[in-house]
Amino acid sequence: MKIIETPLKDCYIIEPTVFNDDRGYFFEKYNEKKFEQMTGLNGHFVQDNISKSSFGVLRGLHLQKGEHAQAKLVSCLEGTVWDVAVDLREDSPTYGKWFGIELTAENKRQLYVPRGFGHGFSVLSDTAVFSYKCDNFYNKDSEGCVKYNDKDLKIDWKLKEEDIVLSDKDLVAPSFKDKNF
Repeated sequence: MKIIETPLKDCYIIEPTVFNDDRGYFFEKYNEKKFEQMTGLNGHFVQDNISKSSFGVLRGLHLQKGEHAQAKLVSCLEGTVWDVAVDLREDSPTYGKWFGIELTAENKRQLYVPRGFGHGFSVLSDTAVFSYKCDNFYNKDSEGCVKYNDKDLKIDWKLKEEDIVLSDKDLVAPSFKDKNF
């Protein structure tokens, strides 16, 4: 397993070591002990979620707030997504900055998104199956959201605007400046 720093504080790319042979492949998807040794962060996860989406679906930017904040380890199990993390921690040196990475079933990369970050992804393939490991349990009352096309964040979602498919919640999300997330 290789840990790669991103430009955002505490946000990491995890690249597995893949062993291929004529039968297929094998890789260790996650190892808590190695993760904690390499990053110094707690990597204990308590909930796994899976979503399936079609081309153009954009999910985000979402977060859990307060005592229900969640760090996430995300990956794409089928297809291709453009995955985005935004640092929403006001005391962070990278506050208001975002990072994007293509996650695919083929590259097997994962992104560690710390607590206090907004997270979202757009589907670039016909369909995509997306996996989220979370270090805290979901709580509906602690949901937060930031507008996907916020003019201050200027996130490139790698899609044409007319191809983007959003949930009702994401359509009415507050802006980054409102800090109502």
